[in-house]
Amino acid sequence: MLPAENGHREVAGRGALTRRLLIRPGALGDFIVSLPALESLRAEYTEVWTTAENAPLVHFASRVDSIAAARLDLLELGLAPESLHQRLASFDDIVSWYGATRAEFRDAAAGLPFRFFPALPAAGLLHAVDFYLAQVGQTAGVQPRLAVAREPRRFVAIHPFSGSPSKNWPLHRFAQVAAGVPLAVEWSAGPGEELAHARRFDSRLELAQWLASAACYLGNDSGVSHLAAAVGTPVVALFGPGDPRVWAPRGDRVRVIQRERIGGIGVEEALSAVLDFI
Repeated sequence: MLPAENGHREVAGRGALTRRLLIRPGALGDFIVSLPALESLRAEYTEVWTTAENAPLVHFASRVDSIAAARLDLLELGLAPESLHQRLASFDDIVSWYGATRAEFRDAAAGLPFRFFPALPAAGLLHAVDFYLAQVGQTAGVQPRLAVAREPRRFVAIHPFSGSPSKNWPLHRFAQVAAGVPLAVEWSAGPGEELAHARRFDSRLELAQWLASAACYLGNDSGVSHLAAAVGTPVVALFGPGDPRVWAPRGDRVRVIQRERIGGIGVEEALSAVLDFI
């Protein structure tokens, strides 16, 4: 599928589209790496349904809703009200990463203009950004971009957590890097992540704005690292068992340091990478 002019898209037998729905569940990193593909699918009217946490990061759509608020789960359960069927049927095209592997959901969506795509890339084949771009017929190599308000300040942002303990560099080593940086250091943490004096944000948009204001960012293989790269902040990303060929943050100023075990990354190596950016 190739983009037509003036923001319309062509689907075989359907002509120029005016209304498209994009349904993208997933964690923060999954959402960021799929942003270029989502943005390439803009039609004259575009809705995006995603998680409530990711919704504030969508700036290109005509309307944004959370999947939970839309009660899309009711379709699969056979409990969907007529209003949901009517809402879905009002679109010319529905591109969904939700329900792609569940036959029950696909059966329930029969007769509606759904197209389903796998939500996760295969290991070691394509970078995740290029995987999602290829799904929608777009050229590889695009970087996720998020334009957010920023107040440039001279500090280093550190988020020492991720979705898995095996991906986390030891906290005391982050502290050693912080002690060697000739700038102020500000730390961030999410709900349930224990770190005294860390900054915590009410929304991911606020987190993005904070990251955009930093002189450099240091973190693990995490969604926050992808977000930092997307807002244009220089990123030092530490990888252990993850595959950076698929999951490294993509940006002009991204340095990835990887060891088979993340504990094998030395403090001096991480500090040197940060200092190169500041």
